[in-house]
Amino acid sequence: MDKYTFPCDPVANPAAVVKGPTYRFTLLSETVLRYEWAEDGVFEDRASAFAINRNFTPPAFTVNDGDEQIEVVARNFHITYDKKRFSRSGFIVGFPSKVTLWGADWRYGETAKDNLGGTARTLDEVDGRCDMGEGVLSRSGFTTLDDSETFLFDGQGFVAPRRSGDRIDGYMFVYGHDYKGAMKAFYDISGRQPALPRWALGNWWSRYHPYSASEYIQLMDTFAKRDVPLSVAVVDMDWHQVKGDHIPHAGWTGYSWNKELFPDPAAFGKALHDRGLKITLNDHPHGGVHHHEDLYETMAKAIGHDTSKKAPILFNPTDPKFMDAFLSVLHRSIEKEACDFWWIDWQQGPISRIPGLDPLWLLNYFHFQDHVNQNGEGKGIIFSRYAGPGSHRYPVGFSGDSIRTWESLQFQPEFTATASNIGYGWWSHDIGGHMGGIRDDEMATRWIQYGVFSPIFRLHSSNSQWTSKEPWKFRTEHCQAMEHFMQFRHRMVPYLHTVNLQGGAEPIVRPLYWEYPAREEAYEKPNEYFFGSHLIVAPIVTKRNPDTNLASVNVWVPPGRHVDIFTGQIYDGDREIQMYRPIETIPVITPEGSIIPLDADTFPENGCQNPTALEVIIVVGKDGEFTILEDPNDDIGADKTIVNGTASNHRKITLDYKQSTGRLRVSESNKTWKFKFLSLTNIPSTLEVRVGDVITNCNIHVDTTPSPGLVVQIPPQSEARDVEITLGPEPQLGVLDRLAVLTKWLLDFQMDFTVKDKILAAVEGKTLASRIGGVMSLGLEGDVSGPVVELLTGDSRV
Repeated sequence: MDKYTFPCDPVANPAAVVKGPTYRFTLLSETVLRYEWAEDGVFEDRASAFAINRNFTPPAFTVNDGDEQIEVVARNFHITYDKKRFSRSGFIVGFPSKVTLWGADWRYGETAKDNLGGTARTLDEVDGRCDMGEGVLSRSGFTTLDDSETFLFDGQGFVAPRRSGDRIDGYMFVYGHDYKGAMKAFYDISGRQPALPRWALGNWWSRYHPYSASEYIQLMDTFAKRDVPLSVAVVDMDWHQVKGDHIPHAGWTGYSWNKELFPDPAAFGKALHDRGLKITLNDHPHGGVHHHEDLYETMAKAIGHDTSKKAPILFNPTDPKFMDAFLSVLHRSIEKEACDFWWIDWQQGPISRIPGLDPLWLLNYFHFQDHVNQNGEGKGIIFSRYAGPGSHRYPVGFSGDSIRTWESLQFQPEFTATASNIGYGWWSHDIGGHMGGIRDDEMATRWIQYGVFSPIFRLHSSNSQWTSKEPWKFRTEHCQAMEHFMQFRHRMVPYLHTVNLQGGAEPIVRPLYWEYPAREEAYEKPNEYFFGSHLIVAPIVTKRNPDTNLASVNVWVPPGRHVDIFTGQIYDGDREIQMYRPIETIPVITPEGSIIPLDADTFPENGCQNPTALEVIIVVGKDGEFTILEDPNDDIGADKTIVNGTASNHRKITLDYKQSTGRLRVSESNKTWKFKFLSLTNIPSTLEVRVGDVITNCNIHVDTTPSPGLVVQIPPQSEARDVEITLGPEPQLGVLDRLAVLTKWLLDFQMDFTVKDKILAAVEGKTLASRIGGVMSLGLEGDVSGPVVELLTGDSRV
């Protein structure tokens, strides 16, 4: 089982340890304390499901060891302990942080107040909210994590239960308002999120439906004909035999292809691969391998199972021999035909033959490590459910069968962002909802728009003729919006994959309070979140007003001026504002100094390979920098060579913008470039473009739709060269024509023409106060006056 080992460093630095006959304290850092009690005095140094690294440079601390009490004092905490079994009265930790005016302390067994939540094992049958448990972050400035009952890694590629007896194994995180420091400490101990393969960041198609091979391939071709790119083809459980008198068990387990639907599995796999798609097959392993399965004899031989009485090979993840054959014999045989990775659909609970060994944990760990062994670091992926702290090491998460309602949609952004507080950054939801609920085209569109700005975008639905999520099955305006956003998802992959490769210590989706822990507004907007390094997303999750055709969301714009990447609208920072949008878009804002690389192809191909042409959005006003990372193995036509088990070195393309000179520099590259200086609405007289050492004539113009901006297009180059664009000193975002936007909106408002005239007359006042006063004096409903106020007050510049 050595092939399933992974790098870890679980034995703490002896200089960090304070111990007695039945207790041990380990000061892992200035942020984290490990506390243990064992009645037999035997402590645990093996890696656990949560903690795989404990060997760090210890912080400075002092010890005052008396006959009946011991005190340990470090910079961030003061331990007082009576040397008995841990209790509320005998084990106390005090904190000097000034998160509260009255100070803080913790007594063993207490839960920190104001915990900001973690995540849940599943959203199965959830309609609206569910309990998200506890994460590492709390507004109290500390939290505890109980690791007493998780399983252990034996250091030889397998796992082991905890020792019996009365034992306590806990971790305390102390961080004040330094939430990012707390999460860094969490990842240091529990391991970082692994990078995903680039193709995982594109659009996934999934549906619980008994597709035939020809039907599935035809559907993929329809997406392609409509210029809607995909990267992953999910095949639910009907790929294998699930019904028939010859099947000796109940349930959804199966490992033999349904030849009525898939007469030639290898040809089906090749057809999807030829279309640039990766394949994942659903696996419910609970039922084991029975005698009717094609691979029954092969599997039995691998583990020495007696087949004379056709006895089933029971699923037993606690047996190393079984698990190795389960992966390297059973699954490997199917992978050779048509499977790139597995959807592990375990629903049978946390109990196995050995107490403490959760089958879901074991499936996630072994499947992921097996996939890494086959494909190399940064190329490993599974698709499974959350199993507890430490699960972030085994992405991607399948959140389960949510109910198709507005209430479910309204909860998913918060649920996804909050999961970052327990380090879990790669949730994949059933976008659009799985089952039940209602048909609502507007809801489906808003769900897709949110899904495009979620970690993994995967359309999914139940086996019903009414619920499938093909965009063209919805009304025209919704279809167009869905297809546009799915195209945009693939265009974002250069940005997303760079964040993916850099993001081991920061999930791609993060709550606002990660960056602004002292601001109350950051806690009051749980559905607004950071998406990567430069974007802030506020999904619309409520119905639009039928008279204005606009829906809205209350947005907190953090300090500093921000621009909406879809509309070019400019917003002063450090304020709340109600933002209104038609069905075509949602608010996605980015601050001055942002640089966001996109695929320049409006209609990207399947598979998310490295584009040869890039469009870069630049927001002037502050200095900015972005380094695009690419794996040459992802180039079009690359041979996908894996060097020494890891991907080849990443290619770096650095973009650096200096506000004082208005100069953008791009490191040497053979890309074809399109640069868009968002909301810059004129061509500076000082504009100069250099390619290499040569001043170059190129296509320069101002776009007006769908978002305004100065566009500089560099013609294709025969060799790799650097690019330099100089706008001139201190360029500023333009003041947009808000009257034109308002007129466009009013044209669509279903209302009296004279009222429209009065609104336009009111906004032509000389001062902002007179404009707003004029609009409010009309006695309009909030959904009518709100969009006008947004346009008038978003950017205070006249």
